[in-house]
Amino acid sequence: MVLRLLLLLTGLLRATKPAPRCETGQETLGQCQTVQKAKCVDIALSSCTDVAYTQMVYPNFLDQKSREVIEYSSEYLLISVLHNLLQGECNPDLRLLGCSVLAPQCEKDKVIKPCRHVCENLKKNCLPAFDAIDMAWPYFLDCDRFFAGEEEGCFDPLAKLRGEVDAEEDLPSDLPATFIQFKHHSYSQMVSTLKKTASRCSHIATTYSIGRSFEGKDLFVIEFSTKPGHHELLKPEFKYIGNMHGNEVVGKELLIYLAQYLCSEYLLGNPRIQTLINNTRIHLLPSLNPDGYELAAEEGAGYNGWVIGRQTAQNLDLNRNFPDLTSEAYRRAGIRGARLDHIPIPQSYWWGKVAPETKAVMKWLRSIPFVLSASLHGGELVVTYPYDYSRHPMEEKMFSPTPDEKVFKMLAKAYADAHPVISDRSELRCGGNFVKRGGIINGAEWYSFTGGMADFNYLHTNCFEVTVEVGCEKFPLEEELFTIWHENKGALLNYMEMVHRGIKGIVSDKFGNPIKNARISVRGIQHDVTTAADGDYWRLLPPGTFIISAQAPGYSRVMKRVTIPARMKQAGRVDFVLRPAEAWPSKLLRRSMEDAYDPQDPLELFDPHAQHGQAEARGGSAAGREKPWWWSYFSSLDLHKPLWLLKQR
Repeated sequence: MVLRLLLLLTGLLRATKPAPRCETGQETLGQCQTVQKAKCVDIALSSCTDVAYTQMVYPNFLDQKSREVIEYSSEYLLISVLHNLLQGECNPDLRLLGCSVLAPQCEKDKVIKPCRHVCENLKKNCLPAFDAIDMAWPYFLDCDRFFAGEEEGCFDPLAKLRGEVDAEEDLPSDLPATFIQFKHHSYSQMVSTLKKTASRCSHIATTYSIGRSFEGKDLFVIEFSTKPGHHELLKPEFKYIGNMHGNEVVGKELLIYLAQYLCSEYLLGNPRIQTLINNTRIHLLPSLNPDGYELAAEEGAGYNGWVIGRQTAQNLDLNRNFPDLTSEAYRRAGIRGARLDHIPIPQSYWWGKVAPETKAVMKWLRSIPFVLSASLHGGELVVTYPYDYSRHPMEEKMFSPTPDEKVFKMLAKAYADAHPVISDRSELRCGGNFVKRGGIINGAEWYSFTGGMADFNYLHTNCFEVTVEVGCEKFPLEEELFTIWHENKGALLNYMEMVHRGIKGIVSDKFGNPIKNARISVRGIQHDVTTAADGDYWRLLPPGTFIISAQAPGYSRVMKRVTIPARMKQAGRVDFVLRPAEAWPSKLLRRSMEDAYDPQDPLELFDPHAQHGQAEARGGSAAGREKPWWWSYFSSLDLHKPLWLLKQR
């Protein structure tokens, strides 16, 4: 009897024993029956080694129980090829987000879920890229299923991309407002400094990104204006770009210091800085090649290298990666009536390798009506100006001027003359061979190269750009930076002020409506500028008397005689009111529209995988119509092909 009673009690205890508690993430998979506590292991997945954590757990959120199972899965293959499929868009954001699901973060044998809001924001921004290639949003990036809210203790898998890791050290609170720390800034320190500066001067400054580097770092810009984030009527747009070559770091540091200086001096009431910011929209991009900078920084300051870090993570020289429009300009130069401006990008350009950094700059140039620019390089002391590609490619040192030779010389001298070392007459220094030229030179006359950014600015947009070699050393020691800043500060300001030379105005119809893309021509100069969306324009010109005309399809041409005094430092106002033409000559219409951007713009519809002439990739066969072009990427998966990526019809 006693034995039967003991057995009955034992059965009751077993029946009331609670089920094992699910570990974080395991309840998603319904794997709670006999699951043991999570055990953290080192991440060994090649596509996830750059995440911001070091350990993961098996099984992952998809119940994949080993490294081999993950690496042979369609989900892992997808995150490995997303950069190619989406043409660099959202890279590596989506890969890192995918890694947070395939290789869940594990700390002290506890799994931490990625944040839901990060997934939702990324889906909002990246879904158009999936739609563009007719691909469904991946099921394993379901923001509700595999992600958690902040109140649950989630982590941001993209924090590293925003420079939130290895942030700049806190400085003493009693430092003066004008304090600038003359040091080399890592990527995260640069981002932190720019954000702090913009926050301190939030009424005149903001930060934004023009895109991502190949390795996914934001190409951060800090902007100064009385209305940050917006183009203002008749206010010219100016930009400085630094660190195009990753090992040429002086320009990067100068622009970080310049941002802090502009903010501080504006707050202190410096009349020169207040006038500049009140009348100009200024954009500073300190590092166009943050990936290359990291390689150069590994060598350390004082290493005057000419190779390591110069190129991008794709091994591309950004200043050779832009479309060669200069050759087309030379071809057109002998054609009567042809314009050497707003030359379209040839379709063949997209068949080559285009860096995401290059594409970001080109889209930036399309989105803002820049007037003046300079790219800051290092290794010499000289200012060069277009063209950079020789009229005769086999001739290495051939003077090859643009139609705006006088304007470019004026601009180059504005920087060189304000720089105490470049303008120094001594030949016993680097750049000494440019002394007799006044510290400036036509780029092709120094050495010729194609695919340069300055030539592209001039021939594709309204923007005039020069290249400034700001110092003898590419990566100087930290103690040299203070002196370098003071040598360049005045020149940086002086060059920015040149954006106000020449004329500006508005082109409208008789009812006062602005006319977009009207052409502003200068007699004797075979290069036009066009009006922005609000009908405003800026035309850089040297002192002198000019015949200026404005014209647009469907309107009669209007001409004016304009004199620019030698000492005039503010752009003269010259407006045009165009009246409808009774009969617009088809010949003139054809000429005015010959360089208009193609509505099927290759810059917006860039597809590096569309092989020229292949019918299947373009849907020319039944197989091509049944499956999208990217389906071939998953041909090796046999029975495990990702049908979930095909959109439901």
